[in-house]
Amino acid sequence: MRAIWNGKVIAESDDTVVVEGNHYFPRESVEESVLVDSETHTTCPWKGQASYYSLTVDGETNRDAAWYYPAPKKAASQIQDRVAFWHGVTVTD
Repeated sequence: MRAIWNGKVIAESDDTVVVEGNHYFPRESVEESVLVDSETHTTCPWKGQASYYSLTVDGETNRDAAWYYPAPKKAASQIQDRVAFWHGVTVTD
């Protein structure tokens, strides 16, 4: 699977975990240089608290376009150390 935004492959892996239709990529498969820490957090009743990254590619920023669960609840343990994308990021195989 590949995650692409603004014409750049920002993550690529054969080992994604699909939860609620979203592909969670292993953290080490995500291009570190495009990630910008965000102050945004949301809470899912069964996964726990999500943290976000904005993406910056070629001078353009996609705010809060990636999220992860730093300490997921037990029911979502399979997404520990994984990152998912939205907000215009194309995920394709």
